[in-house]
Amino acid sequence: MPDLALVTGAARGIGRAVTEELLARGYRVIATARDPVALDDFAASVRGDPIETGILDVESPGVAEQVGRLIGGRPLSLLVLNAARFSPWDETVASADLTAARQVIETNLFGSWSVLRAALPALRAGRGTIIGVGSGSGSHGDPQFGLEVNPGAASYAVSKAALHALLHKLAGEVGADGVRVHVVDPGLTATSPGMEEMGARPVREGARSVLAPLDVTPFAAAMALTRDGRPLPW
Repeated sequence: MPDLALVTGAARGIGRAVTEELLARGYRVIATARDPVALDDFAASVRGDPIETGILDVESPGVAEQVGRLIGGRPLSLLVLNAARFSPWDETVASADLTAARQVIETNLFGSWSVLRAALPALRAGRGTIIGVGSGSGSHGDPQFGLEVNPGAASYAVSKAALHALLHKLAGEVGADGVRVHVVDPGLTATSPGMEEMGARPVREGARSVLAPLDVTPFAAAMALTRDGRPLPW
């Protein structure tokens, strides 16, 4: 029986590439997204592989029920928390639209928090792994994109810093249960038009950075923020 993985935000971009990588590695993947059309198109493109799909809106008050229905009581080997909202490149703390900023934080922090809470019983049963997709923009020490050096995309950066803290906190709670927690930065990845011209890496490279903790000795990167499997400063 293949190991079971659940990926949020799986219909496009990094989430789609992560799902394809996991299928290639032999996982059975529950690919989730809130856009049913994009999800159906993706599922059709990988027909024949062990993929399941399900609508999952991480901002919905019914997240726990949705996740429970998708997992269906099975042990879960891997949860990839990828679903995210972005904020404008030119958004600063002083200029931010706080209504939009709250949406970004709601999705990136509380949406991920809701999903992982709902999935924890299955992860404990499977002694599974949680991979949270963070960002160098939420790091205090990233020399190129970190909080102190990059003033833009303020609400996104703050939300990712909060996600890092959440998952670091969680790691101390679930380690005794055999559940590993990793926080990863995919690097600046070409997930929208024009980003390659900014020096963004191909989506497939970002996906491999997300999954790099699976390729190292167990626990080697736990409770660390990594890019391409190498530690980054929190």
